Amino acid sequence: MSKLKVIPEKSLTNNSRIVGLLAQLEKINTESTESDTARYVTSKILHLAQSQGGGRRASFLVSKGGSQILLQLLMNASKESPLNEELMVQIHSILAKIGPKDKKFGVKARINGALNITLNLVKQNLQNHRLVLPCLQLLRVYSANSVNSVSLGKNGVVELMFKIIGPFSKKNSNLMKVALDTLAALLKSKTNARRAVDRGYVQVLLTIYVDWHRHDNRHRNMLIRKGILQSLKSVTNIKLGRKAFIDANGMKILYNTSQECLAVRTLDPLVNTSSLIMRKCFPKNRLPLPTIKSSFHFQLPVIPVTGPVAQLYSLPPEVDDVVDESDDNDDIDLEAENETENEDDLDQNFKNDDIETDINKLKPQQEPGRTIEELKMYEHLFPELVDDFQGYDLISKEPKPFVFEGKARGPIVVPTAGEEASGNSGSLRKGMVMKTTVSPKGDEGNEKPASVDLAKEDIKDNDRTFQQQLDDQNRTISSGHGLNNDIVKALDRITLQNFPSQTAPGFTAGMKDYGLPVTVLTCTKACSHVAACGNVLFEGRTVQLGKLCCTGVETEDDEDTESTSSVEQASVEVPDVPTLHDSDLYIEIVKSTKSVPEYSEVAYPDYFGHIPPPFKEPILERPYGVQSYTIPEEADVLKFNSKFESGNLRKVIQIRKNEYDLILNSDINSNHYHQWFYFEVSGMRPSIAYRFNIINCEKSNSQFNYGMQPLMYSVQEALNARPWWIRVGTDICYYKNHFSRSSIAAGGQKGKSYYTITFTVNFPHKDDVCYFAYHYPYTYSTLQMHLQKLESAHNPQQIYFRKDVLCETLSGNSCPLVTITAMPESNYYEHLCQFRNRPYVFLSARVHPGETNASWVMKGTLEYLMSNNPTAQSLRESYIFKIVPMLNPDGVINGNHRCSLSGEDLNRQWQSPNPDLHPTIYHAKGLLQYLAAVKRLPLVYCDYHGHSRKKNVFMYGCSIKETVWHTNNNAASCDVVEDVGYRTLPKILSHIAPAFCMSSCSFVVEKSKESTARVVVWREIGVQRSYTMESTLCGCDQGKYKGLQIGTRELEEMGAKFCVGLLRLKRLTSPLEYNLPSSLLDFENDLIESSCKVTSPTTYVLDEDEPRFLEEVDYSAESNDDLDIELAENTGDYEPSAQEEVLSDSESRTYLS
Repeated sequence: MSKLKVIPEKSLTNNSRIVGLLAQLEKINTESTESDTARYVTSKILHLAQSQGGGRRASFLVSKGGSQILLQLLMNASKESPLNEELMVQIHSILAKIGPKDKKFGVKARINGALNITLNLVKQNLQNHRLVLPCLQLLRVYSANSVNSVSLGKNGVVELMFKIIGPFSKKNSNLMKVALDTLAALLKSKTNARRAVDRGYVQVLLTIYVDWHRHDNRHRNMLIRKGILQSLKSVTNIKLGRKAFIDANGMKILYNTSQECLAVRTLDPLVNTSSLIMRKCFPKNRLPLPTIKSSFHFQLPVIPVTGPVAQLYSLPPEVDDVVDESDDNDDIDLEAENETENEDDLDQNFKNDDIETDINKLKPQQEPGRTIEELKMYEHLFPELVDDFQGYDLISKEPKPFVFEGKARGPIVVPTAGEEASGNSGSLRKGMVMKTTVSPKGDEGNEKPASVDLAKEDIKDNDRTFQQQLDDQNRTISSGHGLNNDIVKALDRITLQNFPSQTAPGFTAGMKDYGLPVTVLTCTKACSHVAACGNVLFEGRTVQLGKLCCTGVETEDDEDTESTSSVEQASVEVPDVPTLHDSDLYIEIVKSTKSVPEYSEVAYPDYFGHIPPPFKEPILERPYGVQSYTIPEEADVLKFNSKFESGNLRKVIQIRKNEYDLILNSDINSNHYHQWFYFEVSGMRPSIAYRFNIINCEKSNSQFNYGMQPLMYSVQEALNARPWWIRVGTDICYYKNHFSRSSIAAGGQKGKSYYTITFTVNFPHKDDVCYFAYHYPYTYSTLQMHLQKLESAHNPQQIYFRKDVLCETLSGNSCPLVTITAMPESNYYEHLCQFRNRPYVFLSARVHPGETNASWVMKGTLEYLMSNNPTAQSLRESYIFKIVPMLNPDGVINGNHRCSLSGEDLNRQWQSPNPDLHPTIYHAKGLLQYLAAVKRLPLVYCDYHGHSRKKNVFMYGCSIKETVWHTNNNAASCDVVEDVGYRTLPKILSHIAPAFCMSSCSFVVEKSKESTARVVVWREIGVQRSYTMESTLCGCDQGKYKGLQIGTRELEEMGAKFCVGLLRLKRLTSPLEYNLPSSLLDFENDLIESSCKVTSPTTYVLDEDEPRFLEEVDYSAESNDDLDIELAENTGDYEPSAQEEVLSDSESRTYLS
């Protein structure tokens, strides 16, 4: 697909010719005209339809009634005797081209009697391949209509197709290919599929496939072989077809032929399609759960009347929601499985159905929604509009000291995966004793995540003291120094208790500051038979450490036993330099965080914090042709845990010694949305491969198939001054499995399956505690900690920083609202006017809990806005920032992937948010409505998201003209006058942000997105620059980071670059009033990344990110579930005209009303 400039004059010429030619055809239909005239006119139309840009001309033909005219011409021509073969070929060729563009084409063809005309032509001219070929192409278009397909089947079309297809032959391969494509389309009808099964055609197809497989040695007829498999795929959609396939030994045939195809990469489509057929015919299994509803229940204040949540609440308790009554039903959902190549216009047509075509709906229409009196409730959140700063010291002020605002709420535990021993811990016999904590039944209250424990024999302790020092200048580790790995055992369990303070003397050793958030750590052995011992973790507080603090684990090797020891004393001083991560503060904040499972534990990564690793992590290249590696059999039993904030792991099943099936928990008040995972593993042995299979994922494809790796955090590495998440895993694959999804969990669709993420991991340390996550975790408590650290460290004389509570969530957590701008120079009238008249920028993030990368981008934005950089100060002087950094706190806290506690996607509630069920959306929209009411419309609104199926960072915006243009309605597109300023900010970002990709941006408004933040803020509030900014979960395929997986450093950089982009946008929108020194503007990028320069503008990549997966991506929501609009090949990419480009660069400030 290449870029295509719109040239109205040329289009007008071609369109005029088409109108004239259609008028001639209408005259021919009404008058008795020689067939030569009709043949001449149709040849001209065919030439226009087949030449460059023919797809758009075909759409224009349809819009002018061309389908009906040509069908009538076909009727008239069929009555002629003798038949004009040339005319028939041309008519069928044109109809096959324009038919997919006409949504009513199937009905029109049936009413006009065209089905039988085409079918009889094929029957009577089987040897005339020139005539049969376009007829078969048109039959395939007819078959897109299910009624037509059944009607053709009754007239013997299936039997006719099997007269055309046959064993291997070097002749007529094109005819064979088209016949197979037509047959595959016909067999999608259950009636036709049963007919094929009854006549034994499944065995015939398998025989033909084997014959072509054996004789096509040079693989020149791969598309024919693929067509046979497509027919088998269609017929196996019904139960009878699957039974016939198995009875005909189809499983063995396809398995053996697939094995022989593995060595040839170009035959991957055959392997993929064969695998899909075999998976489909493999018996479906029940997911090993009593119910697919979430393990945790939250009673809603209001039960919705309709929708999936209402259905969930109305479901009788005795109904089995895991599987349907019949796992193997006839009505298998096709799941819109995507072809790997050669998608024709038929498929492309329906991809544009979601685009909004109503101009009146597209035009932004500011709707107040609420009265001015109702909106006055938000006045107190905009004090900057009325504050006179009379009580402020605007000369010089030191940063105000930090004061914690939260309330303590019970003990908090920093755990390992081990369970706290109760009573006498005693001595255990040597060997493994496996204890399995099984999830209780769904009706027994809140189910706790499963854990698999391994108890080990206590061994003799060897006391050891660790010396540690901090070097605040170099921030590097001296060789030969660091914390011993046994500290992992010392930190087995940390519980905040009110014990008397006990501090043991210790040494100071050499460890330099990496931002490691640890304070004073000491451990004093109390008693070998008591699981707890007194410890000092934070000044003024004591903690209780678990059993492994004072005991080691006996191993089979004597030397290992002798070297194993516990921690007697350890102390780490805290640097005076303030950092955003503070373990002390984090623990305090967690106490006031309210979760449905009432978590009392803190995950080590959240306690220690994360710093980006100092090395690059390239996108993983999967070795070609390798299906899986053998997993060793010897190993201990692992122990799992997810009972901490944002954790998600429901159940673990050990299927082999070193292989585990993992089941995720659904979102609360929901029975689906399984994708986010965050869990803890312990009890491992080093240098042994463990395989994890997460078996109940729901998305139909993932970047795990294209180089993305899961993340792991090692506690032992963190204690050795390497506290970072790293990408790990080999043999990674994401595929459809044999576990059946019930129609209850699949929105009423039957026959769907779950998907599996599988990966293999080697752990670096013995008896480590490791965490795995879908993406870099960022909890609600982490956000609150970062905000309070930013507030305590800022300079109030320079920065106006205000943290308010927007509202309370359903579970009682506060949703923070942040205001950032520059303080006025003084309280003089002129300075106050400049302060109050700054335009607003409204930012939000994390409406979807599983998109943690959005929070890391927001962190980069917040840190940049609060920094002392000269450009940051200029940015603050230019705008007032209103930021809601986490729109879905409850979902984040409770480990949801997409929903809030209401069980609904909050980014589908912006049109009519319910204040009781969606308070954060209701009040965030209220803030925007208030700004609109007081005539302070934000210059930019941007909602930060994450995308799981695309690479790079990109934006979705809103444009009437581009939306209309993509509907192939040239006339309507030309009539639209629109300021193209919405493109300016993405263009700026494509120049300054190396991860940003302009070619991935889209400004099309879809019907399915009408209730998202981006569209509602654009349409109802009237913000022209309303965006969703999507950040990849995987990595980049262009620019400076090409071939690398994305990390928190790159995500935070993107947040900072977004700020720089706003500064440049200000320079473009207000060139006269904004006189920033050019040297400062040129220097702005260096202030963000001093180690390297920003590369040139990102490459415009028009090809796809990666080869298409066998099953179509089933996007159903904003952001990482977006259905990326794939336009027909003839539409190209929209580019503004030359005049529009000038407007875009000079940035006209008029808004479309």
